[in-house]
Amino acid sequence: MTLRLRQICLVAPHLEPSVSTICTVLGTLVTYVDPHVEKYGLVNALMPFGNAFLEVVSPTREGTAARRYLDRRGGEGGYMVILDCDDIEPWLAHLPTVGVRIANDLKYPGEYRGLQLHPRDTGGTLLEINHSHGGAWDGPYHPAGPRWKGAPGTDVEETIVAAELQSTDPVRLASRWSEILRRPVRDAAGVATIDLDRGALRFVPAADGRGEGLGGIDVRIPRHERSRLAARQREVSEVDGALMLCGTRVRLV
Repeated sequence: MTLRLRQICLVAPHLEPSVSTICTVLGTLVTYVDPHVEKYGLVNALMPFGNAFLEVVSPTREGTAARRYLDRRGGEGGYMVILDCDDIEPWLAHLPTVGVRIANDLKYPGEYRGLQLHPRDTGGTLLEINHSHGGAWDGPYHPAGPRWKGAPGTDVEETIVAAELQSTDPVRLASRWSEILRRPVRDAAGVATIDLDRGALRFVPAADGRGEGLGGIDVRIPRHERSRLAARQREVSEVDGALMLCGTRVRLV
């Protein structure tokens, strides 16, 4: 079954200045604000990288899952890894066999279905598996809204190529995600890695004092020097060559 790294969600106390900084540094723009997230006590902004997407959400009230996550991890950072697949039915059958509950079942009949998995059952971070009707990589994708294609940032050369999950026991976490996703773990120069049909998941030690979670992403974009200049102008810090955007290590590849 096809699995592709389709979307990364970050969380911040407020959308700004995180969203404008991401747009300026990575050369993209907001193509969709989803009205459906309001029922979860959120506002959002979605930015394309080819046919993949980076989203930032922010809580609008106390008591939301996003607010609790901000408190637990000490501020803005990675929030959700979203994969798309060619058929959702096998996942509905498989997930109970590995002890994974569905925390939120998103249904838009004839268009889209997304399974947000219970983080206590997966570990690492929130994980979603979704399916769009037709399943084409360049076809409709409900979370991106109706008018994202052709916008700046949707160049086919651009995409999100990897997500980096950090843990005090990355090998254990990689094994659990391997069981859930039915993909093997390989050793990539000492880093436990799960390869998807598009993109990859890396599992690394938590070394920043923030505990387990989505700590970084790799983004393939042109014009790295332009991005780094914009980052310096915005006073974006770097950690081992990665730009710190919305509390997340963003590596340009």
